[in-house]
Amino acid sequence: MDTLDKAKLCMKIILERKAVDPVLFEVGKLTSIADYFLIASGTSSRQVQAMANHLLKKMKEAGFRAYGLEGAEEGHWILVDYGDIVIHLFYQPFREFYDLEGLWVEAPRITIDHPDLDGDIP
Repeated sequence: MDTLDKAKLCMKIILERKAVDPVLFEVGKLTSIADYFLIASGTSSRQVQAMANHLLKKMKEAGFRAYGLEGAEEGHWILVDYGDIVIHLFYQPFREFYDLEGLWVEAPRITIDHPDLDGDIP
């Protein structure tokens, strides 16, 4: 599985827990941190925690282990690091405050096909 397919799998998994406004950015040409950032919101801290827990479980089942996890206790901003993909899950007011999309405005967005989105998910 290449990195983009892995990122799309992460997108599919968080959508199973009703992620709000997910956006996938290709950041590999702009930073050495990761190849892709996936940013999404939840309508409550509990939903954000549920998305993160579901993501960790399903990715582990697919053979991927996270290198790092931050913010899971509070559920305001949970960061899950898979090395080549970093997932940022926000409780919506925190997403608006930190505005990562604004910080990474130069990063190309990847279009995804899904009933709720645009583009192609495996």
